[in-house]
Amino acid sequence: MTTGNLTYVYAVTHHPGPLNQALAGLHGIGQAPLRLLPPTGDTTDSAPGTSLAQLAFVASDVPEQDFNETALKSHFEDLDWLEYVARTHHEVVQAVAARATVLPLRMATVYQDDHRARQALSTQQAVFTQRLDQLRAHTEYGVKVYLTPAAGQPPSAAPAPPASPGKAYLQARRAQRHSRDAVYRQAEQAAEIIEAIASRHTTQRVRHAPQRGELTGPQENVLNDAYLIPDDQAEQFQAAIADAARSFPDLRIEVTGPWAPYSFATPAPAPADTPEPPR
Repeated sequence: MTTGNLTYVYAVTHHPGPLNQALAGLHGIGQAPLRLLPPTGDTTDSAPGTSLAQLAFVASDVPEQDFNETALKSHFEDLDWLEYVARTHHEVVQAVAARATVLPLRMATVYQDDHRARQALSTQQAVFTQRLDQLRAHTEYGVKVYLTPAAGQPPSAAPAPPASPGKAYLQARRAQRHSRDAVYRQAEQAAEIIEAIASRHTTQRVRHAPQRGELTGPQENVLNDAYLIPDDQAEQFQAAIADAARSFPDLRIEVTGPWAPYSFATPAPAPADTPEPPR
């Protein structure tokens, strides 16, 4: 390792030969070359029947001056820097996920050097091995349900007898509320159908908080789930969701993915000698 650098780890994966060759053409933060770091051999936390050499961190060097505790606190206020690091971290994880089972780690997980990183991998080998086994041949997909801007608007009605301005306003508000309530009931029904589909094709679910603000625009996100799906079930799951969506014209039901299994990763290790990024 070069003096003045820290070891940044992106993910845990198995240690197959072909991945080593694939990483030779990939780069991490700052265009630093990627490498696989196997665990050290001094662990006391070995998984029964599992060789230490089967796991590896995907890692690269990063400048200590940008990733020490003080610098990270400052950088996490810099949205451009944060976006670059998050995007690069994601690209590395996705690239590994396309070639091998991957356990994504939290962004900005850094160690003092390669040896400290390898020690941390050794210490948590049992946990990582168990999680990777659960993720093998599985992929994450997201399902989101939105109320469209037009949803909740009362349907056009036949002309009514003239009413006072106040009464007309109250009638319009009442009609709008009833229409909105009807769309929310549709969303509840859609969520129940999605859950029934998921019970046939997925192994795990994580329910995230609905998204707000710029991420959704004028639409209201009312469901934001992540599912872990066996690879041989992915097409059937997506087809079933698309078929169900046609029954709810006032909703937008979106399937996203495939993704690396961020929603199903265990928390990143918390080495004592590394800065703790904000959550």
